[in-house]
Amino acid sequence: MLIIGIAGGSGSGKSTVVKKITENLPKNSVAVIPQDSYYKDNGTLSPEERAKINFDHPSSIEFDLLTKHIEMLKKNRPVQMPVYSYLACSRAKETIKVEPKKIIIVEGILILSNYELRKKFDIKIFVDADSDDRLMRVIRRDIKERGRSYEQVLKHYENFVKPMYLQFIEPTKRYADIIIPQGGENSIGIDILASKIRMDLNILKN
Repeated sequence: MLIIGIAGGSGSGKSTVVKKITENLPKNSVAVIPQDSYYKDNGTLSPEERAKINFDHPSSIEFDLLTKHIEMLKKNRPVQMPVYSYLACSRAKETIKVEPKKIIIVEGILILSNYELRKKFDIKIFVDADSDDRLMRVIRRDIKERGRSYEQVLKHYENFVKPMYLQFIEPTKRYADIIIPQGGENSIGIDILASKIRMDLNILKN
């Protein structure tokens, strides 16, 4: 089993990279674990308090549970992955069963910031992108998926996303084995990475 961590700032193109890597690998060989599923449950907070949640700070993630689930998958045991709603800022009662696969991809902005989790990764990747490109993607995503207005997105970016990127996310580049510039647009980088994963899988088989 290969455990791959894919980090990068909000809007850097991580999800696109994950999708394209998965398409380049054998069918049903990959399980994807999004960091976003492991945000702490804040459903009891008032709407005013929810608006102040800093989703870009490491303290917002339940890293202990995420690390435990990776350990279980490595031991060939399925896990019940949480389902998180940004709109309600809470976890759903339902969970998603994730079966062990030959390749486990853990994707999220802060996954390389946690030492215990970082140790679990066989390959560590940082998806890099220009700050203007990241901002445009964040605007589109937050308006469409998280119910924020244009002004709310800009305020949130200024107060949370940008400073947290500079403090907690960009510095984790130094832990990456591979940096992919231009996010999901870098087809050559993604092809090389997929080839590296296939090669490592063949080594594990022998």
